Amino acid sequence: MAIEDSVGGAPALTGDQLRDRYWKAMHDLTLGLVRRQGNSVMVGPIELLRFGEPLVGAHSVEWPVEGGLLARAPRGRWRVSAEGGTAVASLDDFEPSLPRKLYAASHLQVHLLFTRLFLLGLRGRAAAPGVRALQADRARAAAVDIALCLTVSRIMSRRARPGVTLAVLAGYHITCWTLSGRTLGAVMMGQRVVAVDGRPLTPAQSFVRFVCAPLAWVMRRPVHDEIAGTDVILDQKIRGG
Repeated sequence: MAIEDSVGGAPALTGDQLRDRYWKAMHDLTLGLVRRQGNSVMVGPIELLRFGEPLVGAHSVEWPVEGGLLARAPRGRWRVSAEGGTAVASLDDFEPSLPRKLYAASHLQVHLLFTRLFLLGLRGRAAAPGVRALQADRARAAAVDIALCLTVSRIMSRRARPGVTLAVLAGYHITCWTLSGRTLGAVMMGQRVVAVDGRPLTPAQSFVRFVCAPLAWVMRRPVHDEIAGTDVILDQKIRGG
């Protein structure tokens, strides 16, 4: 099994920096649930993956997969590089312990999400993918979307049922962000949600952004964008270029 993802606009990093930032990202992105123990990836007392000693290059680092709960055999290579303006992460020749279909529907999706967020973190947010939307306009767009979802949920259920409302909110936002980056409110305000490298959101990114959205209201800053590696920019197509 081979997996690869890349992000443009990333600074060049040394192999030592990539190694250290990978372990830190693994801890931070999982809120400490997943941790490093030696060269092993652990959840509590469970060893998910065991790596061999890392091979550190000038702008890359790679670990051979030697075992762990998720590996059927000691084979495979996890590699990260950052040079020439591009950060790349790849997993080659890996043999999962789970049946392929079950692995593809479960652990693989978590791995792809983590890899995407890790690479976007390497790129950073300094260079925005476009002109950032004003916070006041973002709030207006959100108000339109919430009103729309409340109306739809009320039509679907005569009584105000939180489960129905939550399902409508989740389905509407995740679908819109993934397909076009634009909800109705975003279209009206000339906005679009993108990853910090300018690419469209993956379904997993959209899901994480939605789940973390309440934090933005509590903390009064776009925490959900910081966690999901996303940004809200002015849509030049809507604005007429």
